Amino acid sequence: MLTALTVAAVVLVAGGITWWAVGSGGGDCERTDVVRVAVAPELAPVAEEVLGGAQGLRAEDCAGVEVSAQEPLQTVGDLGALEAGDLPHLWVPDSSLWPARAGDVPLEVGESVATSPVVLATSRAAVDALGWTDRAPGWGEALAGRQALAVPDLATSAEALAALNAVRTALGADEDADNAVVQAVLAAERGPSISPSEALAAGSGDAADAPLVPVNEQEVYAINRGAEDSALVAVYPGEGSPSLDYPLVRVGSASGADSAAVNAAVRALTSDAARTAVLAAGFRDADGAAPPEAGEATGIQEAAPEALLLDPAQVQALLAQLSELADPSRILTVFDVSTSMEAPAGSGTRATLARDAAKSALSLVPGNFSLGLWVFANELEGEQDWTELVPTRQLDAEVDGGTQRDVLDEQLDTIPDRLTPGGTGLYDTTLAAVRAARANFDPTAVNSVLMVTDGTNDDEGLELAALLSTLRDEADDERPVKVIGVALGPDADLAALEEIAATTEGAAYSAVDPTDLQTVLFDALRQRG
Repeated sequence: MLTALTVAAVVLVAGGITWWAVGSGGGDCERTDVVRVAVAPELAPVAEEVLGGAQGLRAEDCAGVEVSAQEPLQTVGDLGALEAGDLPHLWVPDSSLWPARAGDVPLEVGESVATSPVVLATSRAAVDALGWTDRAPGWGEALAGRQALAVPDLATSAEALAALNAVRTALGADEDADNAVVQAVLAAERGPSISPSEALAAGSGDAADAPLVPVNEQEVYAINRGAEDSALVAVYPGEGSPSLDYPLVRVGSASGADSAAVNAAVRALTSDAARTAVLAAGFRDADGAAPPEAGEATGIQEAAPEALLLDPAQVQALLAQLSELADPSRILTVFDVSTSMEAPAGSGTRATLARDAAKSALSLVPGNFSLGLWVFANELEGEQDWTELVPTRQLDAEVDGGTQRDVLDEQLDTIPDRLTPGGTGLYDTTLAAVRAARANFDPTAVNSVLMVTDGTNDDEGLELAALLSTLRDEADDERPVKVIGVALGPDADLAALEEIAATTEGAAYSAVDPTDLQTVLFDALRQRG
């Protein structure tokens, strides 16, 4: 007669697959301790293999285990929402970035169960065409080059965040690096719509135009082992790679988190048997040792790339910055067309420079932004210093058979031809633009006025003190409009723009070097204050 019974099953549950093997000692067990383990989906088969029948988790031990293959983001949500008895005792996310996002939940982050470097997956044909067969590109070069980029969902993908943070680090981790990262993401969004899975399929099929996809190395290994003829390869940028570290995390708020059964599961997941299973599945171990079939057939290299460390706080700040782009902006852009804009700048004039920088920035901002366009000088339209060229509308809005983006692009081309022998009516125009933006206020967006000028106010209208006083008096907490000022060239009145910006909780930029304008203008367009 059986004195012990083992029950094993696999079921679909919300958020993933749950597998369990529950041991019951029949009449010999007063109760059965079941260890709940939440694991990143790609590592779940390894966890199932290692934990099934492990010492301390068998029927005769009056213990068992429940393994849930769950995306880390959902586990983070569960940690903050579920009762202690419903939480996992152990959690193995793909990256230590996730425990850092779990708020005040008591977690004990232990050693890594596995590691996997973050790489850029594409086809062999693409690597050959790009000249990367014998020369590894840098992160910045790879993600800002001519090859399309398929960026996974930044809310759920540690690989994507790690790759973008690697770009930021490689480029100096300053404001220019931040802009480069944001531009890479926006360029990907503005390009042809292709999902990471479609991009990986194109890479497997050896398409020369297969996009680059930030993934962990194990995914390339697994795809190639599971396909008869796959041309997918991992590109390892020259500066090194951040790694997913698959930490073993004890959830302190889960009941029985320090029980003998939980400790047995920890021992099993950190055992030599676990290391062997990890390597066989295409992961590296905690020391970076390669899987047994690393090489050309599996698309990954044997040597571990140089490690780029990830700072969870920096990555979280980057995520917050990128998340801001999901919130729409409503911007009235106002360009100076006074005669001083004829001054030489770079290979052209300040006017042509402003036109080219604005067109470049326009090509990057998301379609849910709303932009309008004015130009201004002294008495440009009768006694009025400004002229509206394009009303403020969403960039993707249909206008005369095209889109608002198309209309703006056409009108920006006309700026060098609109220069007038008048001076700069900066203050009157600023007040009029703020009033117009407030009159067309969108409560779902960040509303602002972007002023680009190369001079100082020389109009007989408002003085600076009167402008600042009026802006303060007319400020409306229910309809805030900030002014973003860009001082183009050495003769622009940056001090005045700074005072205007401070009064409206905006920002002011200086672009003395012509080569700075595109970066400054792009940063100004996404300014959130």
